[in-house]
Amino acid sequence: MKMMGRKHRPFFRICATDSRSPRDGKVLEELGTYDPMIADTDARVTLNHERLTYWLSVGAQPSENVKVFIKKYGPAGIKLAAQQAARERLAMPKEVPPPPEPVYVPKPKGEAAAEAPAEPATEASPEVAAEASSEPEAASE
Repeated sequence: MKMMGRKHRPFFRICATDSRSPRDGKVLEELGTYDPMIADTDARVTLNHERLTYWLSVGAQPSENVKVFIKKYGPAGIKLAAQQAARERLAMPKEVPPPPEPVYVPKPKGEAAAEAPAEPATEASPEVAAEASSEPEAASE
């Protein structure tokens, strides 16, 4: 297993390597991944079954952790159905609840006072316009 990721967020690649190369060194082939941060345990491991069986038939020796993964999720794994179901659950879009109704937030007094005179002025303007239009008629008579 080749360690990737960052601090407090590990991620591993399951690789076929030469026994003389370092853990994170040159690899012959990548065979799968292991992400321990996924909440659903059965969805953490992904293996390429075809290539995995090839490397095992050629004589590759898996590490202890990879042996466990092969036993559970390999070509003849005991948890293949659970893994498939977990992958389908991860692929589904998450349900997002509708946003709640906005809460009434009182405006500060300065903003409320500035808006208050503007509203009566709009109401008064039709009255003023009506009075102004009636006065010229009286003056013309």
